[in-house]
Amino acid sequence: MHIDILTLFPDMFQGVMNTSILKRAQDMGAFSYETVNFRDYTESKHNKVDDTPYGGGAGMVLSPQPLFDAVEAVKEKRTAEKSPRIVLMCPQGEPYTQQKAEELAKEEHVIFLCGHYEGYDERIRTHLATDEISIGDYVLTGGELGSMVVIDSVVRLLPGVLGNEASAPEDSFSSGLLEHPHYTKPANFRGIEVPEILRSGNHAKIDEWRHQQSLKRTYDRRPDLLSSYELSDKEKQWIHSWENGE
Repeated sequence: MHIDILTLFPDMFQGVMNTSILKRAQDMGAFSYETVNFRDYTESKHNKVDDTPYGGGAGMVLSPQPLFDAVEAVKEKRTAEKSPRIVLMCPQGEPYTQQKAEELAKEEHVIFLCGHYEGYDERIRTHLATDEISIGDYVLTGGELGSMVVIDSVVRLLPGVLGNEASAPEDSFSSGLLEHPHYTKPANFRGIEVPEILRSGNHAKIDEWRHQQSLKRTYDRRPDLLSSYELSDKEKQWIHSWENGE
C-alpha cells in the first residue's frame, strides 16, 4: 500500500509515521507514505489556498484548485491497477468504524485530504473525494490528527504488520463485539486472582468463556452495537440471564 497525505502541515506526521508499528510496517515494506504540501500547487500569486465564502460568513474556505491539482499530480506518479481511494477527513463524514478500516486495508493506494480553516469548497467533496470520514462528533483544527488515526488503524491490518495474524481479527469491533478481558502472570496479584478457567488448559471452555465475556462487555458498555449483531440462541440465553440479574 502507498499512502499520500495532502496537508498544509507535513511536519506534523514525522513522529507518528516513523515510530512503533508504523515504522516497522515501512521497514518491512508493507506500506510507504508521502506527505504533500498542497500549497505547492496553488496558482495564486499570493500563495493562497483559501478564500472568503460566497454569500458571506465567518472563516475561510479551502479553494478547489490546489487540491485538485495536487491529487492529479500524485495519481500520475502511481501505476496502481485501480483508481485510489481519496479520503476527505471531515466532521460531516461517515462515522469511522473497524469495518471501514478493514475495507481501506485492501486498497493499493489511498490519498488523504487534510483541510484547515472553515471548511472545503463543496466541489472538493462532490467531485474529488471518494470517501468522507469523521472520527467523532467533535471538531478539530484540521484533518491531520484524524488522518493519523485512520492510517494507524489501517496499516496495522496489513499482512504481517502485527506479527501474530490472529491479533487483528480478535480486536474489539472486528467481530461486532468488544474484546474479552485479558490476564497475564502473576496468577495472584495483591489478592486479585486470574479467573480459574483461564488456567484450566481446557481450550474449548476458555474460548466459550472469552466469547461470553466479550458479549457481556458489549452488553454492559456498548449495547448499541448489539442492534446490528445477530445473536445465537445461546447468546440470547446469556443476555436473558443478565437481564434477570443472574
